[in-house]
Amino acid sequence: MICSYNENLLYKAQISMAHMLDIAVGLYGYDLEEFYDMFLSSDYPARIERGESTVIAGMSGHEMAYDIISAHRDIELRGNDFTVDRSPEYWIGWSLSYYQWVSLKTFRRINELVSIPSMYGMYPKYHEMDISQFVDRVNEIDEEHSKQAFKRLRKYAGLSQKELADKAGIPVRTIQQYEQGQKNLAHARADVVVRLSKALYCNVEDIL
Repeated sequence: MICSYNENLLYKAQISMAHMLDIAVGLYGYDLEEFYDMFLSSDYPARIERGESTVIAGMSGHEMAYDIISAHRDIELRGNDFTVDRSPEYWIGWSLSYYQWVSLKTFRRINELVSIPSMYGMYPKYHEMDISQFVDRVNEIDEEHSKQAFKRLRKYAGLSQKELADKAGIPVRTIQQYEQGQKNLAHARADVVVRLSKALYCNVEDIL
């Protein structure tokens, strides 16, 4: 299995992300959605995604939270006593970090699939389950988004399924299968994807 970075760093990354979100809310009083937007606009997501050990192994979650917040306003570094209780914010950081590692998706892309409010909504059901259950659910959401995205592109282009099929030179049944998720566009032949992108007046990346 190909993952974002060496598995030896994964546990530390999860702990750091979990503490970072927990501390931002519990110690510094931030709304998590507001803080997470600040995190996404910083350079930390990219550094974690590429497995930068100076961040993952070299910084604590508290240090990251403080660094991100202090880039926006003056604050004093506060002391923090860790408790055995795990907050919803802790679980959110733990789970997002794991999903990023196993999926190779960026944190920004993951946020499009499961926003912070969505993560809070998932917490009661998934926080005591094995992490694989959470991964499976987000993957299902990703598949649903992919199907909807292709259908949206067709509608934006003002084409019916048959019109798109005629323009792209592929069977209308294939268009239906892509929209219903019976076929995955990511596994389509390159020439098919190119013809669809031309017919829809979009980039190949928009389809995939």
